[in-house]
Amino acid sequence: MAAGMISYISFLALFFSFYTITATSSTSLQDDFINCLHKNTNVDFPLEQTFFTLAKNVSMFNEVLESTAQNLRFLARSMPKPVFIFNPTDESHVQASVICSKKLGVHLRVRSGGHDYEGLSYVSEIEKPFILVDLSKLRKINVNIKDNSAWVQAGATVGELYYRIAEKSKVHGFPAGLCTSLGIGGHITGGAYGSMMRKYGLGGDNVLDAKIVDANGKLLDRASMSEDMFWAIRGGGGASFGIILAWKIKLVPVPKTVTVFTVTKTLEEDVGNKILSKWQVVADKLVEELFIRVIFNVAANNGSKTVTMSYNALFLGNKGMLLQVMKKSFPELGLTRKDCVEMSWIESVVYISGFPSKTPTNVLLQAKSPLPKINLKAKSDFVKNPIPQSGLIGMFKKLLQEDSPSMIWSPYGGMMSEISEFQIPFPHRKGIIFKILYVTIWPNSDKRPSRHINWIRDMYSYMMPYVSSNPRQSYVNYRDLDLGQNTRDTKSNFKRAQVWGAKYFKGNFNRLLRIKSEADPENFFRHEQSIPVLPV
Repeated sequence: MAAGMISYISFLALFFSFYTITATSSTSLQDDFINCLHKNTNVDFPLEQTFFTLAKNVSMFNEVLESTAQNLRFLARSMPKPVFIFNPTDESHVQASVICSKKLGVHLRVRSGGHDYEGLSYVSEIEKPFILVDLSKLRKINVNIKDNSAWVQAGATVGELYYRIAEKSKVHGFPAGLCTSLGIGGHITGGAYGSMMRKYGLGGDNVLDAKIVDANGKLLDRASMSEDMFWAIRGGGGASFGIILAWKIKLVPVPKTVTVFTVTKTLEEDVGNKILSKWQVVADKLVEELFIRVIFNVAANNGSKTVTMSYNALFLGNKGMLLQVMKKSFPELGLTRKDCVEMSWIESVVYISGFPSKTPTNVLLQAKSPLPKINLKAKSDFVKNPIPQSGLIGMFKKLLQEDSPSMIWSPYGGMMSEISEFQIPFPHRKGIIFKILYVTIWPNSDKRPSRHINWIRDMYSYMMPYVSSNPRQSYVNYRDLDLGQNTRDTKSNFKRAQVWGAKYFKGNFNRLLRIKSEADPENFFRHEQSIPVLPV
């Protein structure tokens, strides 16, 4: 008993000494960082509003860490946490952060909206200790209707940007993401697609200028960075080349009235998959003002389960014109006048992103997602030929095996086929009919999360014969570490990256490698899937 007590006391002593060492080292790192920041910026930062540590205030630290983290998988206790979080309030603070983390030899992660599917913007599993620079306080938006442009800081969400554009004009918009809580900083670095991409291309296709902090802590804009660097940051993936502080975007015209609809069919209602098969044939060939995506979910059906397919659409025009287009090109869906709702473009943003109907548009200023935070795993594919009936049957069978799976098929064609695959690093252009997003979600109470991850991997391998090949393409903003990841060994990273690099960027990957090696030869900006430097 006494021996047990002594070992328990010595364990406690050891625990507290370890805790004190950890706390002290993280405190001294923070102090060194703060002192270094003061030397490298003239703009003050009130500590209680900009610095958050576990040692000082656990609940405040967790609140800030969780504030924009969207995937609960990466907030689990077992996940590595940053030593501290710094919320810069001025662009010079970001420059100083780069200089100081370099000087102190501490790894840096940067977050604008926290939507990275693998949590890479706020968790580092390859390098510890690490610090988190959270850009959520840098969210100014300046819309200039006269010259059809806007400057938007990295911490603003796409929803805020859309709202500020619509506030100034009912006939201007921007063709970026459908999910309104995305941080614009990271979103555009992957290309940024949305419901107007068939008409105007991606968000990344509509960028005029950018402000970025490079690996030396220098503030660059398009005129002072190389054109190579300006090319790389518009689709080459986040956090490889520098820290985006702001984008200057080109506004696009939208009609005063747009039309939306959602028509849902169950597996039983789409006999022989006739509607879905016709969608595959026409979705990329419809007029470019029309974007119809298909959202697949599993739902209860008289005691058993079925798959529902929701045809969710935005048409840049009125319902009369839309009904004519549908009657001619896609009568199988059976769209009626009653299904169609006319509204302003900004109202359609709220509708398409999944908020309940009649939600006021100022919800976009809350920077919140309409969906609750959940554990998720996602993957993506690109399809070049319609999936045959035999393939669809097996796909539906797989969907029905999982608790809460979903898939979204987003149509390409239109402007997406006209822009060259080398225009920006995003290469998925001509010849793509649609993109697939696979998602599975589960609650924290689920004791066997691995079965969901196994399910999505199994689904992905089942789909192999029906999707693009050599390489099997993936979308970098649907980050997937199953495709391969970096380690601390830089030489082997280069070899491994050839595989996932080709999937995300095809032939553009080699150019990205070259630009990375010139812009950041010491590989300061790095994470599990950052562009590696060329081996020397």
